[in-house]
Amino acid sequence: MTNPPTPTTAQIDKVRVHIKKTWKTLTRSHEHLLQSAKDTKLAHKPETPWLVYISLSEDCPNIQTVLERSLSPKDMQQLEIRTLPSEVEAIEEHGLLYLPGSYVVPGGRFNEMYGWDSYFILLGLLRDGELELAQSQVDQLLYQVKHYGTILNSNRTYMLSRSQPPVLSMMVLALFQHTQDEEWLRSTVSLLEQFYYYWVVPPHLNAATGLSRFYAFGEGAAPEVLFSERDEEGKSHYDRVKEYYQTFEVADYDVNLYYDRENDELTNLFYKGDRTMRESGFDITNRFGPFSADILHYAPVCLNSLLYQMEQDLAQINHVFGNEELEQQWRDRADIRRDRIDQCLWDEEQGLYFDYHFQSGERRRYEFATTFYPLWQGIASQAQAQRVMENLSLFEAPGGILTSTHVTGNQWDAPFGWAPLTLIAVQGLHRYGYHLEGDRIANKFIAMVVKEFERRNTLVEKYDVERCSANVSDDISFGYSSNEVGFGWTNGVILELLAAGGKKV
Repeated sequence: MTNPPTPTTAQIDKVRVHIKKTWKTLTRSHEHLLQSAKDTKLAHKPETPWLVYISLSEDCPNIQTVLERSLSPKDMQQLEIRTLPSEVEAIEEHGLLYLPGSYVVPGGRFNEMYGWDSYFILLGLLRDGELELAQSQVDQLLYQVKHYGTILNSNRTYMLSRSQPPVLSMMVLALFQHTQDEEWLRSTVSLLEQFYYYWVVPPHLNAATGLSRFYAFGEGAAPEVLFSERDEEGKSHYDRVKEYYQTFEVADYDVNLYYDRENDELTNLFYKGDRTMRESGFDITNRFGPFSADILHYAPVCLNSLLYQMEQDLAQINHVFGNEELEQQWRDRADIRRDRIDQCLWDEEQGLYFDYHFQSGERRRYEFATTFYPLWQGIASQAQAQRVMENLSLFEAPGGILTSTHVTGNQWDAPFGWAPLTLIAVQGLHRYGYHLEGDRIANKFIAMVVKEFERRNTLVEKYDVERCSANVSDDISFGYSSNEVGFGWTNGVILELLAAGGKKV
């Protein structure tokens, strides 16, 4: 496959105009509450109201009054406002979790606010001068930490038991660079610390290594998967997983932990791993063995790189306020984590960063684009960065960066590529002085997105970066196979890559 043609200035300008318009269509606020509450990922009885849950620590009657002023009586009739139970297990009917301000959703079936999508969306909003919306985007995530205990995978009740990759501190500082609002920055510190500790105590902490892991708290099948991730024959994702286990030998892990062959049932541990894989944001990949069922037993490169950055960010915030002692404490934590990443996740022989299996004490040599995270966050030494750069050909494709080097039928593996991983690779290469390589990757991705925009008049969630195409559904066998339009993080990444000097035309 040859690289897509270099787009013209006029073609790029068209994409920019489209992105600017799209922020409005992807924005949800009180006025859009009925639109937000509607969820295609779960069954809904016709003629019954859509549910919106308000945090126990909020003034529910006051919020109800505010909503009644924002919405028409007709819309209010189609909604039911409830107070969230104190125990997640007590929720019998799922619904939207209330957020007080405006936020941007990814698009398509993702009609709610997502954790790590929001970082890349924020970058786009800031590049596009949408400062008020950018401020609100960050404030809604801080609200989630305060009222729902963490940043959620998304603001739906069935997501209360899992978070997403921690990018909140990066968002806070990105916004602060624009506003210089020190009073607001000070107000974020306790919530940032609360979110940090979510990740660095058990069960997210592995005490033996001092590194963290993903760990979702819910049990059993994920409700949204049971209902919405079905194929043309009506089989759910879990049905297809069972068929896989019946058909193929699995050498990556002890399959008996995850599949009861005698009864043809997935185990409780499989569902825990499945939910945890969704917390990682990489749903689905074979990065942690087939369907990432074994993810609970790994320290991932991505998560620990982000926690290193969070430690550096909290040091930076304390520096702003002249808290030298606290700043040093956070720097020391980051240094310790850097050493642990170096010891456990860096593979000198392969010249790549890999995820670390706690039980075997070995790295899983599954080439994955998260190897660029330690470059992105400045964790790698210059020599390590050079080794990763020398392995760039493993991941480089005509349309940018391959997610992995393995074709598995999962969307977070080859031949697919995603805007966030492309940006992370480009910024990581740039950080260590590999501008030629970073620009080349950026330009390939921009050219592919523009080419497909000309064809579809929209930006999408993911691309086949081998064929430079948005037609991905036929090659995705597990999870959901659709390619969602919108799309929040692709919008943000394109603006960021263009601002970094991509496509000098």
